[in-house]
Amino acid sequence: MTAPAQTPAGGFAPLRQKLFAILWGATVIGNTGSFVRDVASSWLMTDLSPSPAVVAMVQAAGTLPIFLLAIPAGVLSDILDRRKFLIGIQILLAGVSICLMLLSAMGLQSVASLIALTFMGGIGAALMGPTWQAIVPELVDRKDVKSAVALNSLGINIARAIGPALGGLILAAAGAALTYGVDVVSYVFVIAALWWWRRRAPAEDALSERFLGAFRAGLRYARASHELHVVLVRAFFFFALASSVWALLPLVARGLLGGGAGFYGILLGAVGLGAIGGAVVMPALRRRLDADGLVFLAALVTAAVMLFLAFSRSQWAAAVSLLLLGAAWITALTTLNGAAQAILPNWVRGRSLAVYLTVFNGAMTAGSLAWGAVAEVAGVASTLVAGAIGLAAVAAVSHRLKLPKGEADLVPSNHWPEPLTAAPVDNDRGPVLILIEYRIDPADRQAFLQALARLSAERRRDGAYGWGVTEDAADPTLMLEWFMVESWAEHLRQHRRVSKADADVQEEALRFHRGGQRPVVRHFLAINRPQAGQV
Repeated sequence: MTAPAQTPAGGFAPLRQKLFAILWGATVIGNTGSFVRDVASSWLMTDLSPSPAVVAMVQAAGTLPIFLLAIPAGVLSDILDRRKFLIGIQILLAGVSICLMLLSAMGLQSVASLIALTFMGGIGAALMGPTWQAIVPELVDRKDVKSAVALNSLGINIARAIGPALGGLILAAAGAALTYGVDVVSYVFVIAALWWWRRRAPAEDALSERFLGAFRAGLRYARASHELHVVLVRAFFFFALASSVWALLPLVARGLLGGGAGFYGILLGAVGLGAIGGAVVMPALRRRLDADGLVFLAALVTAAVMLFLAFSRSQWAAAVSLLLLGAAWITALTTLNGAAQAILPNWVRGRSLAVYLTVFNGAMTAGSLAWGAVAEVAGVASTLVAGAIGLAAVAAVSHRLKLPKGEADLVPSNHWPEPLTAAPVDNDRGPVLILIEYRIDPADRQAFLQALARLSAERRRDGAYGWGVTEDAADPTLMLEWFMVESWAEHLRQHRRVSKADADVQEEALRFHRGGQRPVVRHFLAINRPQAGQV
């Protein structure tokens, strides 16, 4: 079953909803401050060390924590109060910028301190990313979720257009300390907006997940979701190869183009302006190209810009080319992120988006370090050429791995009946073995097994850690599907997680059952062995 068709809403429709508009505006201000901070850090590092590998470490230090912590952060976003969690993160990030400001004001900034504080900022970004994306369905109507995701990307790139240029100007005119101070002020607006949001407290639930169990459930879902695997593979290769231009851009600005801090800010601002333009024309592009075509086009444009930067020595021509880079970047980012959002049910959205962010930032981190090392040996221009050729080649190959359309209805179906028990069962008791008995005609055997194979992915995504199908040696028409979950509570959560699309897959398997009634379902609970000396 697919979701009911809905009248397409305008791309800016979510801004008509006050809650989303206020939080969106606050994040634009907050992200602007973050880009002001980042341009100061990147440029300050070129003053502290001319080494390409060291300069690339600034980007790596910012993205490595996201690679390491995004999945635990996604778990926390699914089990904690997201509003309070986000406020705490903003306070942490403000503290990082205060430290950067004070060290710069006192002339004590060093390569080690800059990388360490950038790493701390990356920790804050790691904790914030999955949570901020996961709250989108809480802020807008369901029909506006995709538009809200696109607007979030647009907001980031509006900040990218303003922040680097502003940061470069402040850095050139007043120094690093005041530049970091601007970032500190931006967090006040974000904290105030989150404080104003009166998020409805979730109802008390005996089946609320705890960290370790939620962590395992999220990994099981990601491991069993083929559609998510496709998005992750496409994202990894795109961002790993495209990361070269981001890692080396400070050296392109200073070394290849002979610019200063202000010019570097202009280059980053051009990327942001290009992204805004890309967001404006994207609806028209979507009418002509599907998601795969958009990512392919973005890869080719990005590769072309990288080649141009490798050979051009004109500052303003380079700035114009970065307008195209910004448009290509938001096209790829929004398309891949939207594909991930569209295939995820709400119960695991934060955790699975965290897996996506882990892959994205892992690709950016590994790519930054690798391209920095290559540039140490081959030079910046040659490294950009190698990255461009690799990106275009991989885009041509991976284009055949089609992105999921995300049209399935993932709303919980709630069609599983409550399990029968002789007495109440403790939630932490387990593991639990579930047996489902089917009567299958020999003529339907192969088709039934194919349908059951499709059903197995649903069982694993929703909580099963083991699954199989067996037949009765004395009666081959009697077949048993079995799966195991780690506790009684986790099985009850399974009942809530089954979506309407999953229900359709189950019905496809059930139509082969010839028992006259619904298949018999049995639940078996593990029995704790008595200790020695006990009766």
